[in-house]
Amino acid sequence: MMDKIIIRDLGRQAYEPIWRAMQSFTDTRDDSTPDELWIVEHAPVFTQGQAGKEEHLLAPGDIPVVPVDRGGQVTYHGPGQLVVYFMLNIRRLSLGVRQLVNEIENTIVDVLQDYGIEAAPRRDAPGVYVNGDKVCSLGLRIRKGCSFHGLALNVNMDMEPFSRINPCGLTGIKMIQTADLGGPQSFEEAAERVTQRFIQRVGYRNTQSETGLAEAYVKAS
Repeated sequence: MMDKIIIRDLGRQAYEPIWRAMQSFTDTRDDSTPDELWIVEHAPVFTQGQAGKEEHLLAPGDIPVVPVDRGGQVTYHGPGQLVVYFMLNIRRLSLGVRQLVNEIENTIVDVLQDYGIEAAPRRDAPGVYVNGDKVCSLGLRIRKGCSFHGLALNVNMDMEPFSRINPCGLTGIKMIQTADLGGPQSFEEAAERVTQRFIQRVGYRNTQSETGLAEAYVKAS
């Protein structure tokens, strides 16, 4: 097992170029390619997963809707939300898809527990919930034994766009954020906590921090 992981800070980015770069990274990597976590804050966008249904787009208005190749339904990304993309060779890690989902969800549960917040996943609806309200969404794609896409943790953001959709195809559910729960107050604080907790859970021993995408994937996107 390769125990190295690169933490890549991408800053604030439009959604589609990063999505295309994820596809390119996954299609061109091999068994010698280190795993990466991509940390990003997106400009406002709704993304519609492969299982997405049009009726869950209630009134998107001026926010673009992008059909994508991850699992799940529609969700919203915007400033103040932590997005982490898990660019992992899960075959090399000997992780099944369900195990990976569990590790990601339990990473968020652990982070919130550090702040005294009791959170839990739901088997029937991936993500992390506090008292039945959703604070973190999750959607993945597996290709060639490798994962891409990831999680979206609501940290300190404008929550209004969630009212324009049925988030993750769920009706009657409230979307919440960590800043209102007494958890992480900033994107940077949440990013540090989440990445370190995930690294600990999976057992990576060698971490490297980078900023921006590797040039090859910028061109490919």
